[in-house]
Amino acid sequence: MSWTAVIPFKGSAERKTRLASRLGMEDRQSLSQELFEHVASVLRQVPTLRDVALLSDMRPNRWQGPFIRDEGRGLNAELNARVESHRRTRLLVIHADLPLVSVDDIAALITGDGAGCAIAPDRHGSGTNALALVEPSEFDFAFGPNSFRQHCAAAKGKARVVTRLGLGLDIDTAADLDAAISCGFVRAALADNRVPRQPYSPVSTT
Repeated sequence: MSWTAVIPFKGSAERKTRLASRLGMEDRQSLSQELFEHVASVLRQVPTLRDVALLSDMRPNRWQGPFIRDEGRGLNAELNARVESHRRTRLLVIHADLPLVSVDDIAALITGDGAGCAIAPDRHGSGTNALALVEPSEFDFAFGPNSFRQHCAAAKGKARVVTRLGLGLDIDTAADLDAAISCGFVRAALADNRVPRQPYSPVSTT
């Protein structure tokens, strides 16, 4: 059965502010955009994903897929509104800042053992970087602080936890950026605060 993926993405707002000590605003915006494009490109290569939709307050000029306008109600409310209008659609929600995510990572998330919910925690085990739901209308979204624990509770003990480097490593802080660099994400261009412009080579491990 096919799935729909939704990528939440800040369009007009300043992005990656916690990297301000490392990168200037222009480089942070550019890095954020390239991470988003990488995630979207990976998703488009997954055969069982019928649609890859962008949830944002503005539509990028180059975006050709389905677009969901963010009305400013908060991510959980926006997702609930989406589910209400597409109740029978299997839903994958995935963050836009995963530099190492690969097709194999997405397949591991949505190809499961019959569990109705699969959760990919961040590398710290506190946040949720991706969430796959067979019946999204029955789920309480809880993105925000300590979302992994809250999502596990919302799944009522039936969640499948998917722990993989490609799904767990997101870039929010300088420490995250260093971790990504150590895994081969960034070439020497970032040494002088310039974001790489060439396609990434995703790394996937379990």
